[in-house]
Amino acid sequence: MADRVSGPALRAVIADDQALVRTGFGMILAADGIEVAAEAADGAEAVAAVRRTRPDVVLMDIRMPGMDGIEATRRILADDTCEGTRVIILTTYDLDHYVYAALTAGASGFLLKDVTPEHLVAAVRLVQSGDALLAPAITRRLIERFAQREEPRPTASPHRDLSALTPREVEVLRLLATGLSNAELAERLFLSPTTVKTHIGRILSKLELRDRVQAVVLAYESGLITPGNPEDVPGADRYR
Repeated sequence: MADRVSGPALRAVIADDQALVRTGFGMILAADGIEVAAEAADGAEAVAAVRRTRPDVVLMDIRMPGMDGIEATRRILADDTCEGTRVIILTTYDLDHYVYAALTAGASGFLLKDVTPEHLVAAVRLVQSGDALLAPAITRRLIERFAQREEPRPTASPHRDLSALTPREVEVLRLLATGLSNAELAERLFLSPTTVKTHIGRILSKLELRDRVQAVVLAYESGLITPGNPEDVPGADRYR
């Protein structure tokens, strides 16, 4: 189990239509000092619970009766009273095809439902600290899903014009969107990890993005990366 972090206890809401899943995740979080502020069995209950308890993180299932996790995520992240709350999507091993929509809605990442206790705790703490949970292998699979979408991609909004970025920042964003980690970015660009982190921070600030998940989404919606083009995905074979 991960080491406990000193300071105020993190607070979480668990939304899943399976009681055993909620109980199991709740026990794992509580054992590591993370308070479970509320549980919800559907999206509407999740929205109400978040507005009532103002948690740091929500573990949100996608497929639930009534309001699903995607709509619940949209409502939570669009609500000014829920500012500061992060959402982690729960999905199956095969990657539910709704995951991309959930990330577009503003989720900070996702977990597979067979996640280990250690990774569950680490993910909650990581997302609460302001980072995003998007592993390179999962990024690649999301890209493949996105490439299969038949509907037109929405265009980036004017205030997120990529012309605000320097050539180096555009290069960092393109590689970030292919699923490279900070360490891989540093190695590929011959930069220090600290410099890479600085570039990413500036990209997020200039484009008014919450985290690297939103940066990945924007890179595809703006046309910076072309889904299905292997030239845009260095080392893609590693992630298949």
